[in-house]
Amino acid sequence: MNRLVALLALLPLSVPAAEIEIALAIRDHRFEPAEVRVPAGQKVKLVVHNQDSSPEEFESHALNREKLIAPGSKASIFIGPLSAGRYAFFGEFHDKTARGAIVAE
Repeated sequence: MNRLVALLALLPLSVPAAEIEIALAIRDHRFEPAEVRVPAGQKVKLVVHNQDSSPEEFESHALNREKLIAPGSKASIFIGPLSAGRYAFFGEFHDKTARGAIVAE
């Protein structure tokens, strides 16, 4: 009985909120969609699918994230919780065209 009580004490008292997942595509050296809106104060999982035939790197100084994504593959990037605001990101290899922003509201 004491073991059962000890095990129950280790369980979390609350269930974490469902993870928000946002899909982004890299196509023709551009992010689609270029702007993504997310709720402020919540963690978010970006799933970036590089549909180009060359690698790209998702980079954001504002989000403190950098992730190389091989051609034809997907990468998960976890961000947040974010304060309300606009957070720019870009593709390191095609920074003139591969640009976007996360808007937390």
